[in-house]
Amino acid sequence: MSTILDRRQLLRSAAFTFSVAGVSKSIRAEDGRPPVRVPRSTSGDRRVEPAWDEKLTITVGPKDADIVGTSSKAIQAAVDYVASLGGGTVRLQPGKFDLRAAIRLKSSIRLIGSGDDTVLTRPASVRTKLAIDSDWYDQEITLSDARGFEVGDSICLQARNTDNGGQTVIKRVLVARSGNRFKLDKALRENLWTIGEATCATLYPLVTAEEAGNLAIENLTLDGNRANVENFNGNYGGGIFMQDVSDVAIRKVTSRNYNGDGISWQIAHDVTVDDCHSHDNADLGLHPGSGSQRPLIRNNKIDRCQIGIFFCWGVKYGLAENNVIEGIRGQGISIGHRDTDNIVRKNVVRNSGQTGILFRPERGASFCGHRNRIEENLVENSGPEAGVAIDIQGGTEEVTVTKNRIVETRGPAHRVGIRLGKGTRQITLADNAFTGLSKEVEKLEA
Repeated sequence: MSTILDRRQLLRSAAFTFSVAGVSKSIRAEDGRPPVRVPRSTSGDRRVEPAWDEKLTITVGPKDADIVGTSSKAIQAAVDYVASLGGGTVRLQPGKFDLRAAIRLKSSIRLIGSGDDTVLTRPASVRTKLAIDSDWYDQEITLSDARGFEVGDSICLQARNTDNGGQTVIKRVLVARSGNRFKLDKALRENLWTIGEATCATLYPLVTAEEAGNLAIENLTLDGNRANVENFNGNYGGGIFMQDVSDVAIRKVTSRNYNGDGISWQIAHDVTVDDCHSHDNADLGLHPGSGSQRPLIRNNKIDRCQIGIFFCWGVKYGLAENNVIEGIRGQGISIGHRDTDNIVRKNVVRNSGQTGILFRPERGASFCGHRNRIEENLVENSGPEAGVAIDIQGGTEEVTVTKNRIVETRGPAHRVGIRLGKGTRQITLADNAFTGLSKEVEKLEA
């Protein structure tokens, strides 16, 4: 029996997911427990909370605000104050906010702006070598050149691990200083040695959260100043970056010009990204990351990134629906390493540079993206002259591709609608429509 998530399962999984805005008067329970008809605020109960008419809101902006300022320190002060009282809203007024540090959200915070008129951006990045060694238990570093670094800055420390050759990446905040010597907000817990070519750079997400829940980010614009900032890997940063979080709503957010990912979430569950615009980012438009369960990605627009939607490792039981993905340099949608039981439905994937929808081959059948459903999508003008609209590569099993429209307006050349790679099994193709291709379906023989 297929374990593909259907709409009823999505509703069930969301039955006890609430935003900081409050909950309905009646809360359903479908496992035999009685419904909560009269919610009360009860100590320790994070699932059920009354829908209060008014909750704590702190405004931040250039004038006439509770906290007057346009720096990361001003926004962070508001976030920390609201969090200390159990949660509420931080409302950003119209204006340009120049962030020298990531805005670190905490549980039960709603960060809301004024749409296109609220812009969070950042200055150019700088990088320098560490002047002396710091060991794993240290809470300080010494820089070779401290120009461009200030107390309060978010930083990324990187080095080569001298034991195994791997990369060490540590994100911290500078909290005190004497000359080129800086104290960190937390201990290193990894060695940073000059023989490992240790460096410090002002790289960070614009908005981030770790080990938090019940979050909302709404109605604001993030600009990563891509032309003047180094690339920052989407496993550590992005316009928005979240890790080890749950119950998150990101709505009506524009994330643009980040030298990395537009929006990235790792080991993050029940994340909704709705009606957002991710464009002109160097890497991934939307990055549901490793281990993330039940992402809901809908009504978004993604333009001119390297990959549109990238299902990373072990992303399961998700829905990507009604998104428009255009002008992507690589793959419009990419699915791979144990990304199982997802639905990709009613999306437009147009003018992808390499592939419209790709199932990555991975390291063998047990690693592939099985039991996914691709339905009612429009995939148009995919790849070069030998491009493929939907490419299901080797090892992938139990995928259903149905009721999609696959269109080429540039001429057939050597273009293929659906390609089934060597070792694919139980791939169901049904009621797909093809226009303008050299070959509708191609099966590569073992």
